[in-house]
Amino acid sequence: QVQLVESGGGLVQAGGSLRLSCAASGRTFTYYPMAWFRQGPGKEREYVAAINWSGSSTSYADSVKGRFTISRDNAENTVYLQMNSLKPEDTAVYYCAKSKTSVFRLVSLAGTYDYWGQGTQVTVSS
Repeated sequence: QVQLVESGGGLVQAGGSLRLSCAASGRTFTYYPMAWFRQGPGKEREYVAAINWSGSSTSYADSVKGRFTISRDNAENTVYLQMNSLKPEDTAVYYCAKSKTSVFRLVSLAGTYDYWGQGTQVTVSS
């Protein structure tokens, strides 16, 4: 069993920054890709970014490329999402997720992941 707990969300003005954290406990997550998804008001859940087990490979949605950075610290069992140049359209609940397998593929699909956190709210004001 894996538990994922997100933190770091909040209210920020457009152009500002936030750093989200996702702490994993239980069964080790070291050898699994991890990802961030988000769900805005009235929208479906969408892919944001993913990282392989070692941190050597990352992937981003076009909407956040160049503004967001995903990273991980396996010693701390934590995944991060650094969000810069935030826009009002980034307002959403952000979720971290653990991949079902150790293979870094199909990372943008929600079905690739078997454990999800409860989410953390990010609100960007204009």
